[in-house]
Amino acid sequence: MMADGYGWLKVLHVLAMISWMAGLFYLPRLFVYHSENKSNSSLIAVFLVMERRLLKAIMRPAGLVTVVTGLVLIHLGGWDQAMPVWLWLKLLFVAGMLVFHGVLEMHAVRFRTGRETRPGRYFRIVNEVPTVLLIAIVVLVILKPF
Repeated sequence: MMADGYGWLKVLHVLAMISWMAGLFYLPRLFVYHSENKSNSSLIAVFLVMERRLLKAIMRPAGLVTVVTGLVLIHLGGWDQAMPVWLWLKLLFVAGMLVFHGVLEMHAVRFRTGRETRPGRYFRIVNEVPTVLLIAIVVLVILKPF
């Protein structure tokens, strides 16, 4: 019975992570369009709504569920006693994702208040950060090299 619950918790963890990652990939792209269309006030209004809804309805809840289910999986798996190196590294990269999420939240506030001055090129480059972190996490989880 415990194994079934653990498996379903893993399913929830992966689904939440996929949803969170979708937002982490999409929000910087919205910022690119937002920063490159500052003179079009009606388009900016649409971007502001899209950014807010993406953060509130998808990214924040999915990020929270990802972190909570991950911590519960660590506890239920008995890894809170002596975690392997690969898991410590995964948690380090997850912390990087959380920091990245926080940076995106900061940019969303700056856009909302009209204080964002960074160009679209900056957001195109920033958009690669979650890709690199995700690759590292997946390699660690699947291959468990350490």
